[in-house]
Amino acid sequence: MDQETGVYRNYAKKESWRTVLTLAYQSLGVVYGDLSTSPLYVYKSTFEEDIQHSETNEEIYGVLSFVFWTLTLVPLLKYVFIVLRADDNGEGGTFALYSLLCRHARVNFLPNCQLADEELIEYKKDSIGVAPKSTFGSSLKSTLEKHRVLQRFLLVLALIGTCMVIGDGILTPAISVFSAVSGLELSMSKEHHKYVEVPVACIILIGLFALQHYGTHRVGFLFAPVVLIWLLCISAIGLYNIIHWNPHVYQALSPYYMYKFLRKTQRGGWMSLGGILLCITGSEAMFADLGHFSQLSIKIAFTSLVYPSLVLAYMGQAAYLSRHHIIESDYRIGFYVSVPEKLRWPVLVIAILAAVVGSQAIITGTFSIIKQCSALGCFPRVKIVHTSSKIHGQIYIPEINWLLMILCLAVTVGFRDTKRMGNASGLAVITVMLVTTCLMSLVIVLCWQKSVFFAIGFVFFFGTIEALYFTASLIKFLEGAWVPIALAFIFLIIMCVWHYGTLKKYEFDVQNKVSINWLLSLGPSLGIVRVRGIGLVHTELVSGIPAIFSHFVTNLPAFHQVLVFLCIKSVPVPHVRPEERFLVGHIGPREFRLYRCIVRYGYRDVHKDDMEFEKDLVCSIAEFIRSGSVAPASDNEDVVKDDDKMTVVGTCSSHTEGIQMSEDDADNIEAAGPSELKEIRSPPAIKARKRVRFIVPESPQIDSGAREELQELMEAREAGIAYILGHSYVRAKQGSSLIKKLVINLGYEFLRRNSRPPTYALSVPHVSTLEVGMIYHV
Repeated sequence: MDQETGVYRNYAKKESWRTVLTLAYQSLGVVYGDLSTSPLYVYKSTFEEDIQHSETNEEIYGVLSFVFWTLTLVPLLKYVFIVLRADDNGEGGTFALYSLLCRHARVNFLPNCQLADEELIEYKKDSIGVAPKSTFGSSLKSTLEKHRVLQRFLLVLALIGTCMVIGDGILTPAISVFSAVSGLELSMSKEHHKYVEVPVACIILIGLFALQHYGTHRVGFLFAPVVLIWLLCISAIGLYNIIHWNPHVYQALSPYYMYKFLRKTQRGGWMSLGGILLCITGSEAMFADLGHFSQLSIKIAFTSLVYPSLVLAYMGQAAYLSRHHIIESDYRIGFYVSVPEKLRWPVLVIAILAAVVGSQAIITGTFSIIKQCSALGCFPRVKIVHTSSKIHGQIYIPEINWLLMILCLAVTVGFRDTKRMGNASGLAVITVMLVTTCLMSLVIVLCWQKSVFFAIGFVFFFGTIEALYFTASLIKFLEGAWVPIALAFIFLIIMCVWHYGTLKKYEFDVQNKVSINWLLSLGPSLGIVRVRGIGLVHTELVSGIPAIFSHFVTNLPAFHQVLVFLCIKSVPVPHVRPEERFLVGHIGPREFRLYRCIVRYGYRDVHKDDMEFEKDLVCSIAEFIRSGSVAPASDNEDVVKDDDKMTVVGTCSSHTEGIQMSEDDADNIEAAGPSELKEIRSPPAIKARKRVRFIVPESPQIDSGAREELQELMEAREAGIAYILGHSYVRAKQGSSLIKKLVINLGYEFLRRNSRPPTYALSVPHVSTLEVGMIYHV
């Protein structure tokens, strides 16, 4: 199945209410697993140390009031009603906001951008490129475009949010599973419990990460029912506790109780906000996982089920605790103590399953955001395995998976309590939300073209709330909050070093590229023997001839009859449509048989395997030759500027009325009747490894020169494709500063040696690959 067609299902999301409700049901298992398990540890983390549960109930009522209004203002008001609207062609998350800003203000750091990229359909949506209406918006846009320092700050801000999401991918499974397993504390003595809780949690976590390579599509259908049962369970238990223990607990929803809480507890109450903050862990997933669902489905699921269930669960716990003030031990304030004794074991099982589902969702989200970073040149290349051919976006990254598992186990074994885990998780969560708030303020002005006062109001209102929680979490730096900071710092250094090295390497390529005039002076044979076959010279350049090619020409006695300079690049949109995948053009006159092919992918696109990619590549060049002959260019054109004359060509499946290619041994092709198409066949005397035929539409007619060019391309394809890959060694040039030498010679070179080769080379046969080493002095 062609996975590319799956990414455009967003346009069918609004077909019917049945579709919307189905998506809303499915979103329970993917989006809300983490958020729905937060009642397991919020009260326990809040009352762990900073405040005490007293007979007056002012503490428990104040905490309930804080939880209710935090849930109402952040997930409901901020995300559901505002942030979800800032989607990037259906995609969400930190990089989606950054991608929107890159296209509206031209602040992206992708090195090989072209004006042709701005003609993409996904790029031009929502009036991309239209100048902001307000004077402030125009001045803000020009300021961002002029000052590279501000552009770097914007990139670093987005990367900080990304690093904290990765940190959350480590901390969330630890605290969710550990808190679920902590229900065992009520069925055994504390002496035995402490020897059971950690091993059981570690076994569950190891099993969770060990099963990642199978993908979630085999058990994904169970995720939504598990979370649905869990939400119904906690809401029913909450309703029972409200009716049975304290029907008047609803009065604590008044904001007045927050004031009473802070007045009584003062500094302890402020520090306890780090525990209350955990009630909104997982809220960012509503935006980050937007690409798999729709805005309406996520809104329906949250407002109609998730939000009421969570409110009832927290009210029920508060109602129970308001009538139970005798604390027998230091672990009696928690979720399971409010569960009726006869239901504790079934609830424990459901809680563990829900924690696993929530952990699975954040792990998958971590894989996804690392793939986006890698596509945009901000993370070393890693192996990406697509675990499902039918469901887009389900990927597995082996190196990251095992790294997450080791760090997650280290956190679980090292902390062994929800207090420090909660401090760590809370800081990671609130940092991501602060980054989202900052980026959203720019989106409001530059993308939505709203008043600057609306943006300031958004930042002031939500930023104040989040800053309050951020300070309460940061003050517990030594009590666990250092973990996300340390993790984020390490990942941020890796991302910045890789991005800096990649930019410097590209700048070296641009400065040392070969003039096309030099190429034309060699003549059609390029001064060497041209042998049968296609040579794919990979380059990062979108214009000019790479220096590595001159090295080939001067050192090799022969080269292929058809040469293609291939550039595979990412553009700042989530998806590139198949009909806009390729940009193809001639380099020099037609008889040189030199082509430039630029393959464009969005940061969430699926890269095809080598065989399907080769077919699409050759077919796109053939379609370019045919379409070029139909509308011939003027003979007086300046061939030196041929890089500007690129033609947009789609994949084979996207131009069914154009040239089609057959590579099987069948004598007849059933694709179309003889009245519509005619074949260009390879000569029967040639003993090819595979039989290749181009099926060319009879109308419009193509000239003899194009037919000859197609014939030669077909013969070259039958002879085979060779991949010419540059193997670069990057070194800081003489006179560079000590910091630059450390970053390039040690940091970037270490990452390059230990990262995967480019994705296009992973499955290329070694016999078809030619690697040539070059030293880059940057």
